[in-house]
Amino acid sequence: MNNEYNAILAHAIAMARQAGDVQLKLFRSKELEIATKQNDFDVVTAADKASEKIIVDCINTHYPDHSILTEESGFSSHTSREWQWVIDPLDGTTNYSSGLPWFNVSIGIKHNDETVAGVVYAPQLGEMFTATLGGGATLNGNPIAPSATPQLTKAVVATGFPYDKATNPDNNLDNFKRIMPVVRGLRRLGSAALDICYVAAGFLDAYWEMNLNEWDVCAAMLIAHEAGAMAQRFRPDRNWSILAANPQLFPQIIDILHQSTK
Repeated sequence: MNNEYNAILAHAIAMARQAGDVQLKLFRSKELEIATKQNDFDVVTAADKASEKIIVDCINTHYPDHSILTEESGFSSHTSREWQWVIDPLDGTTNYSSGLPWFNVSIGIKHNDETVAGVVYAPQLGEMFTATLGGGATLNGNPIAPSATPQLTKAVVATGFPYDKATNPDNNLDNFKRIMPVVRGLRRLGSAALDICYVAAGFLDAYWEMNLNEWDVCAAMLIAHEAGAMAQRFRPDRNWSILAANPQLFPQIIDILHQSTK
């Protein structure tokens, strides 16, 4: 199946580049339309919607029987149950709407419920992360691997906070308080997909966040696994709650995160 996965990855890369071009045209534009969804913390822009349309139209043209799960439109089921595209057309919308360059297009492709190809493209940064199942992971065509940082005191890690942070006390502050004093640095960068890819490439040593959605992490988790990092859900009760880390740090951090459920 590797040839088939590589072929579908090539299409996903082309879609991501097209969506990224739209995002660059609207980035820091006074004409950018910004709205909110669930609350004032949950932002959507015209670039999100335009990017999604480009990707969905391409999928419907080239793979009309494939199902699609995407952030803005939700789930659409076609005739095939074997293939599903999981899309965040613009991950890091709050950054994007504020004029910060940390945003991306994320496209994951699943075959029989297993992610087999993934693209995370950060157009403003000029960074294209890709992976296929069993084929390794790359950044701009070059193989990547996680860091070898062995202890938390030398680690730079990232996190994020859920959109319901103002109303739900289970909002990651307890984890933040426990981890922040024991690491070299703690960052809040604003894009789950890029954070995970940066763990895959060794730029960050670890990342965790709670209450994400599958479209936030589908492609990036495959990229992390194929690079040799560890990435998995650490809680079953807060949607997609993800820890990604190099193999040395993963057990150390997950022990800390599990303290919040005890």
